[in-house]
Amino acid sequence: MNTVLYMNAKGVVYETHAFSKADIADLVSDRGLESLSSGDRQFVFWFTPAPRGCQRRVNRSATELLLATTGFTAKNVPLLRGGVVVATHDADGDLDGLSWAQLDHLAASSRTLSKRDYRILGRRFNAADARLRRRPATPAVVPAQTVEQREPVRH
Repeated sequence: MNTVLYMNAKGVVYETHAFSKADIADLVSDRGLESLSSGDRQFVFWFTPAPRGCQRRVNRSATELLLATTGFTAKNVPLLRGGVVVATHDADGDLDGLSWAQLDHLAASSRTLSKRDYRILGRRFNAADARLRRRPATPAVVPAQTVEQREPVRH
């Protein structure tokens, strides 16, 4: 039983279990599962690069946690969208559960961001939300062209 953290698109964090990468794919509504590792390679962030519908929102808590555990800056950290799973791996690279110490480390890391980091991230989040509001979720429906029916002419 592997304990992982699941962060939904609204940023709510759940502690849940995943037994394989297929379980992670189910959690994040897989449309091409991708991953990023923390700077110390202790944590793996699993996400989908092109989420759809309400999953297109920026996952603020996951992005902040990624910033806190990697060498990214607030200006260049990737904005994670949709559901995100944070897990770890064993020496062979297989999925492994988070220990209590690792969960405590994640909690402590999330408190290390500065006011400047939050300010920069806030601007980036607001710009991403504005772009999302301007762009429709689905393309507009284009009416089909009508074709004139021709009758054969007798000669």
